[in-house]
Order: sequence, then C-alpha cells, then structure tokens
Amino acid sequence: MASSRKNRALYIDHEAVSALILLKSGMLSPVNALMNAAQSKEVLATGMFQERTFPFPLILSPSGKVNETILTSASKGEMLDLVCDNKIVGELCVDEVFQIDPRERLRQIYGTEDLSHPGVYATHKRLGKYAICGDYSIDLSPVESIQKMIEEAKEQTSAEHITAIFMAANPLHRAHERLIRQSLERTDLIILFLLKPYNSANLSYELRYQTLEFFVENYLPRNRVVIVPLESSYIFAGSNEVILDAIVAKNYGCDRLMIGQNHAGIGMYYDHNSNKSILDRLIGIDIEVGIASEYVYCNQCKTLVSVQTCPHGHHHHISYHSESILELMQQGLLPPAVLVRKEISAMIVASLYPNRFKNLAKLYYDIMPVNGLLEEHTEKDFYVELMRLYQTTSLN
Repeated sequence: MASSRKNRALYIDHEAVSALILLKSGMLSPVNALMNAAQSKEVLATGMFQERTFPFPLILSPSGKVNETILTSASKGEMLDLVCDNKIVGELCVDEVFQIDPRERLRQIYGTEDLSHPGVYATHKRLGKYAICGDYSIDLSPVESIQKMIEEAKEQTSAEHITAIFMAANPLHRAHERLIRQSLERTDLIILFLLKPYNSANLSYELRYQTLEFFVENYLPRNRVVIVPLESSYIFAGSNEVILDAIVAKNYGCDRLMIGQNHAGIGMYYDHNSNKSILDRLIGIDIEVGIASEYVYCNQCKTLVSVQTCPHGHHHHISYHSESILELMQQGLLPPAVLVRKEISAMIVASLYPNRFKNLAKLYYDIMPVNGLLEEHTEKDFYVELMRLYQTTSLN
C-alpha cells in the first residue's frame, strides 16, 4: 500500500494485522473499531459492549521503543502508516493514545500473567505500554475471500442452517471425524475454521489442510462442508476462546457453533452458589452453542463411542489425545487405524520423513502384494499398504 505523503509509522506484527482485518471487516461485531480509553474501562468493568458479551478491550498496543516514541508524541488527527515486515499494510488516523498495564492486559486475555505460560510470554513480548485508537484502512481481501466461499456454498446447498466448527486438526483423528459427522446430522452446511497459527510448531497449516480436505472430499456428502483458514491470533487465546469463536462464527453467517465437551475454553467455575461455564457469559450473541460428547475407542464395544453412553469403565477406553498421537508420528510411527485413518497417517508421516528409505521401490515390491506391473509408488503409498498389512488378521 502506498502512502499519499510521508507519514510516521507504527510497526506491528502479523497477529495485529489479522485482528485489525477481522475488526474492520465486521467479524468482531458489535465491536467495529479500536476501543478508546473510556470504552476499554467499560468493557473491563462489565465484560459487555453495547449490551453484548465481549471479553476484553480490543486495542492496539504495539511494543518497542520506536513505537513508544511515536505513540507518546502522536497528535490527534495525525496519519500514521501501519508497517508489517517492512511493508505498509494500512494507515491510521490518530484519535486517542492512552496508557495501559501490559500485565493487566495479559490477565484479561489469558486469566493469568504467569510468564512461564508460553502463550502469556509470547503475548507479553509484543505488548507495549500505550494503546492507540482511530479510524484506519487495511486490506480486507482475506476476510472477503472467505465470505465469498461461504456465500457460494450457501447458494449451492440452499443452506438455511449453518454450523461452525473451529479445529486445529493437529493431527486430524477419528474423534474429529465423528464430531464433524455428528454435526452434519443437524445442519445444512458446516464451516470448518481451520486454525492457522503464527509459528511453525507441530504440523504445518498446509499439511493439516491437506488431510482435512482429503477426509471432506472422500468421506462426506459433497458441498456440505467448507474449509476456511482462521489466523489464530492472540485474541483467541486463553479462557475467552469460545466467546470469540461464537462472535466470529455469528458474523460469518453461522447460526450454530459446535464444540467438544473437553474444549479447554468451557471450563467450569463457581459463582453465586452454582456451577457455571464460560457459555453462561454469552449475552446478546444470537448463536446456538452445541457441546458434543467426548469420544473414545472402547475395546469392549470394538468401536468409537461416547463416554456418556458406553457402559464400560475408563480402563477399557482409548482416548484421542492429539499431542500423544502427534508424538507417535513425529517418531516415525503409524498410529493404529482406530486412532487415525491410515491414508491420513501416511500423508503426515511421509511429510515428516521425506526420502526416508534408501530403495523404496525394492522395499515396496519385496513386501507388498503387487499385480506384476512396474508402477511408481510414493512413500505415502508405501505407508498405506504397510498399514493394510498391520490390519491383516489371519495369522494373529
């Protein structure tokens, strides 16, 4: 973006850009602009904005000595360039600059200011002591492209009821598949918001998208599930994640949000002699929130079951812990098919261990059944066929 004149600049990161795009495009409504000092105090005191739930003030407070110098010397009406990775991404007209307490900001978002928490520490590093508000311009095409995808899907399916599911799929496992299938029974269209973080930890977004796309295209009714990216910025962190998910889902046109029973964001708390969850704080956000049962594999039932309906004890249950399943894959092991679909395991392990075998063709033809023809096989093909051998039962 080119500036019409030589402006001073604020230097922001990709997380701030993402939040500013969501805000400007109306996806965080009823909040449609950066909050000023008075609005911030109101939200802090009430947890509400315009009589609707909003968990914390939505402000821009970039860190760094250069930014602090700009903010403390900015005058009302001054135009500032917004710069990310040495590129001008927007322009802001200064309305008000006010001081904030970074540690209080951390408590608002995460419920704690303990810097041993990785998310708290990462956010603390990017928080400054001053916040700025004012009208701004920024490229809204990332949100507009998602809106277009959703509108086209609605038209193709004549959808009246739309359900949102926010998912990391890190990795995609059988319980994720059951949640999606179960949700499809009660809706016309599902929007899968695939979380796109700002670090390279665990599986890449591209690989997670590839596995989710494979499942959707091959094992679900055509055109009834749409996968869209959601940049997982700091505003979605901590105990307020479900509230922000509900707000974003509603503003993208969904009338239902589906979450898992073990979602970290719905933890119980005690208030006025009764047990409540974060969902009890949703006021004025017109969206239904459904909570799916926790699913496990029961070695007595021999299938995927809900813990609420299975009569067998926990010692018969195999849980779907993403971290443990991912650890198997990171060690080069294929998880059992009851945990992860074999084709998906093959895609992930092949990506994590490229060119793993010295002579894949020889290994493939030595231990796999073939039709006698010379064929090209990938490492993914090898893993799929290997899993089929693991599932052979005649010699067990």
